[in-house]
Amino acid sequence: MDHSPSTRADVIVVGGGIGGLAAALALARQDLRVRVYEQAPAFGEVGAGLQLAPNCTRILDHYGLLAQAASLGVLPENIVMKDAVDNGELTRLDLRDLERRYGYPYLVIHRSDLHAILLRACERAGVGLVTDSPCTSYENTGAGARVRFADGRADEAELVIAADGLHSVARGLLVSDEPVSSAYVAYRAAVPFEEAATGAVPGRDVVVHVGPRCHFVRYPLRGGAMVNQVAVFESPKALAGEADWGTPDELDAAFATTCDQVRQGLALMWRDRWWRMYDRDPIGTWVSGRIALLGDAAHPPLQYMAQGAIMAIEDGWVLAEHVAAQRARRTASGSGVDWGTALAAYEAVRPEHCRRVVETARSWGELWHLDGVRRLQRNALLRARDTHDYAFVDWIYGPTALRPEEEPAMFRPVPLDTAQPRGPRPWSG
Repeated sequence: MDHSPSTRADVIVVGGGIGGLAAALALARQDLRVRVYEQAPAFGEVGAGLQLAPNCTRILDHYGLLAQAASLGVLPENIVMKDAVDNGELTRLDLRDLERRYGYPYLVIHRSDLHAILLRACERAGVGLVTDSPCTSYENTGAGARVRFADGRADEAELVIAADGLHSVARGLLVSDEPVSSAYVAYRAAVPFEEAATGAVPGRDVVVHVGPRCHFVRYPLRGGAMVNQVAVFESPKALAGEADWGTPDELDAAFATTCDQVRQGLALMWRDRWWRMYDRDPIGTWVSGRIALLGDAAHPPLQYMAQGAIMAIEDGWVLAEHVAAQRARRTASGSGVDWGTALAAYEAVRPEHCRRVVETARSWGELWHLDGVRRLQRNALLRARDTHDYAFVDWIYGPTALRPEEEPAMFRPVPLDTAQPRGPRPWSG
């Protein structure tokens, strides 16, 4: 990758993950010169599976990438939620009917496969790609913004997008806050189909076992050749304030009373690494001059709605659509980008939507992990849900809003002890 760019970029993106590359591609499609800086020695992703709902596959189709993503992933038939203790089915989403409703499929794909698709698309679009570039500071200038790197280099552009993740340096320009620990830990594994425990293989479904204080997700990857697993649990060591939390002994203890189907899968988990689950409290301001937050830098969520990567992809699409719209209005007066207008439009809609996702994900996590009588109440309510009731996902899976008035009313979870509860909102992992 080029470490000495010779031309000035219109846009600099700091962070070469899925969100950063998707934003770079979206803006390059608007005939802007875009350069991406990645702190690692090479572009790549770690982890395992991703779930991409229709609000994301719609955008991939817009970029001409959906067919390729589908060929590398799996179009599951259902999302099935079960009780982790007795393996009883609680509710499901019929994903073929979901596609008919929203016009685009629900797709599961290996995180590294989606990252590679976006990286190749950026290369074809002429995006500059620079590695070994840890960013240490951001600053606004008279003509745009500047980034500085650990080795002393600096670069400037009309706009700088900070897609630098949960521990974003740029976020400090807007707010003084810290990541919020949920005290939950995620273990993952993506293993060949033939290695998976036969009795628990998910077939063409996404299967989610919930509670108490844990959940377990399984679904196929890479055309069914692999099985993706995620095991999440509350860490007693984290609750006690100990530094060494989330260890494999805690994993085994957390799932000791779960059903055979879950415990068969636990034997396959990667035990040499685990992911502590953090989010941040939502903020309403993402823009400082010509520096804009995007993805986890702006709105890191807990994973229960499977919308983290999707929100980042939406961020870049929305910003690029506003660049295109204001450029069309300015044709008579000039061809440059009115970044003030584009960024104001971006900030008018994305922070509020992502606040809803972050806060709803917290509520869904509480719902999934109930124990005792409240677990039984939850199970009864979920079993009563109509399979084709989409009231709880219309606001998230429907078309991505470009203006505040397009945002559907927020679905607000109702406590389980409410006398007349509306159907709970189940998914993802």
